[in-house]
Amino acid sequence: MTSSPTLSGPEIAPKNGGTPDSLVIFAHGYGSNGQDLIGLAPHLQTVLPKTHFIAPDAPQPCNGAPQGYQWFPLTTISREERDEGTRSAAGTLDRFIDEQMARFGLPADRIALVGFSQGTMMSLHVGLRRTQALAGIVGFSGSLAAPGSLMDEMGPSSPVLLVHGAADDVVPVWLMFEAYGALEALKVPVDRHVSQNTQHSIAPDGLKKAADFLKNTLG
Repeated sequence: MTSSPTLSGPEIAPKNGGTPDSLVIFAHGYGSNGQDLIGLAPHLQTVLPKTHFIAPDAPQPCNGAPQGYQWFPLTTISREERDEGTRSAAGTLDRFIDEQMARFGLPADRIALVGFSQGTMMSLHVGLRRTQALAGIVGFSGSLAAPGSLMDEMGPSSPVLLVHGAADDVVPVWLMFEAYGALEALKVPVDRHVSQNTQHSIAPDGLKKAADFLKNTLG
């Protein structure tokens, strides 16, 4: 059996200079890299001074995106491709979470996932299927892959926040509402926030909502 690739990427240590009491793992979007989302850490440190932040590069280089990576290829942008791709890459992110928990000696309820776009698909897919609930999952500008199998595969519910731009022309906002409805039906504690006049990006109000959510779950 071939083992999952080992992930690595930029990190930011706790603002207070001490031993971390919690960990935020960022999962970037298609064609991006860990440097993209690690830029959110200084904003989140204001409410999470004891948290360590890490943003691994996804395991596969992305064709056509210099210095960009992907969790899985996207060619047709079909639901079937997203579902299959998310499932195929899940083991890599799942193992990375385990490695970081062991590295920092932190339990699952002190770990949060923050994803963007394809990274949101990965964070929701992996985080909701783990055997121990995480502190929380934040999904920016993404969707829920393989919702049909979640009922049978879901672990203890981790709280979820979905944030999306109303004018997103890459991942339409209705996919966020679809994900919200599916999670609500499964009794996952889920909240949502729509940033008006925002395309496929993270607006200040969305980041503030995420910071408040993470403060409540990790602070």
